[in-house]
Amino acid sequence: MKNIVAGILNLVLFVISSSAYADHPHPWQMHFQKAASPVMQKIESLHDLLLVIIFAIVALVFGLLLYVCVRFSKKNNPIPSTTSHNTFIEIIWTVVPLLILIIVAIPSFKTLNYMEKIKDTELTLKVVGHQWYWNYQYPDNGDFSFDSYIISDDQLKPGQIRLLEVDNRVVLPVDTNVRVLVTSYDVIHSWAIPSLGIKTDAVPGRTNETWVRVNKPGVYYGQCSEICGIGHGFMPIAIEAVSKEDFAVWLEQSKQKFANISYIKNSQVG
Repeated sequence: MKNIVAGILNLVLFVISSSAYADHPHPWQMHFQKAASPVMQKIESLHDLLLVIIFAIVALVFGLLLYVCVRFSKKNNPIPSTTSHNTFIEIIWTVVPLLILIIVAIPSFKTLNYMEKIKDTELTLKVVGHQWYWNYQYPDNGDFSFDSYIISDDQLKPGQIRLLEVDNRVVLPVDTNVRVLVTSYDVIHSWAIPSLGIKTDAVPGRTNETWVRVNKPGVYYGQCSEICGIGHGFMPIAIEAVSKEDFAVWLEQSKQKFANISYIKNSQVG
């Protein structure tokens, strides 16, 4: 019996610890991934407020139903009421939902405005969706670009996450406002990183704009979130956030690395 109880407690602790905070999906996850950007922090705060309101509404409705079932049962109320209208009650059930909508609308609009308003940015990242990989460009930093493909199962190394690891990660500096331009080469894709609060459609012939500020170093994973064909489930996104000093070093190394790769590809085509 003790072993069963201990097993259940361990399972509960595992679920709580693995689901509450993460920078990638975890088994039994029931909550958001750990917020790693100001946008995601605001989204999480709005979610918590809505959760409280929803639970309060459910509790109120359940309580009213329970009261009505008991108070107006045949046993307690053998002679049914013939009341057809009650102005006071009608005013209440009109005003209260209106107040609830206002309470929900104000923080919602504030969050949307915060997400849509591009801050003073120090860096630009351009994202181009392809069937079925991502192309990344750094127009403000040498205008180099590279492709990012999923790492297949047979190429995974110990510790890497299946279906989420890529050969070339996006690298961004922490504590930096980054303008993100998202478009597509062929069909509609969607660039989404849950822990950063980003989900922006990549539409052919159109450039959508968003922004991100990563709070702390780490690797944050996402996936294409718009069905785009047979390879839709194999378009992961991996963003590695590093210090500004490490980012400057990575920039210099990547300019040379991807310039050489581009030269080799052009030579092969020629």
